[in-house]
Amino acid sequence: MGSFYLCQMDFLLPHIESLIFTAEEPIRLSDIQGCLEETFGSSFPEQELQAIIDQLRARYADEGFAFEIVEINEGYRMLTKPVYHRTVGVYLRQTNKKRLSQAALETLAIIAYKQPLSKSDIEKIRGVSCDYALQKLLEKELVIIIGRSDGPGRPLLYGTSAKFMDYFGLKSLKDLPQPKDFKEPDSEIGEQAPIEA
Repeated sequence: MGSFYLCQMDFLLPHIESLIFTAEEPIRLSDIQGCLEETFGSSFPEQELQAIIDQLRARYADEGFAFEIVEINEGYRMLTKPVYHRTVGVYLRQTNKKRLSQAALETLAIIAYKQPLSKSDIEKIRGVSCDYALQKLLEKELVIIIGRSDGPGRPLLYGTSAKFMDYFGLKSLKDLPQPKDFKEPDSEIGEQAPIEA
């Protein structure tokens, strides 16, 4: 191998590594090639790029790394090595159990019953800002942006997601508890306060 070829491999290696790390789905060799060619305005043969990927895979196979580069569905993805799956699984289970704040629950209830509605509509009902609560609901994918209002400024409209339906075990929004359901003692949340003498 010539020194120019080795220099080019050394130069491209971290770029390819960053693409594999960043991709949310397995990234194909052709996508890596297209990205690099647009970035650098130069062509790169597939076999050269494949050699760099093989070099990266060999590097991450070392025990010192918790990740490996795996070929999946005709593409490459950076994944945690199987020996760490249990630890990662515990962490994911713990983070998924984190409860929503009272503000987020109130915001979610308003959206569920009144959707579609804008942030200002939610804030009119709640009487306070809902920026943080709305952000958390979007992050947890319980709420999604479903369009824009025709009103002034065309604000974003929010609604509940398919994940919301799954999370609460609902077939449709018609299955949401109705106000009359909240009058039943079984629908009460938490423990009753002790009766003081």
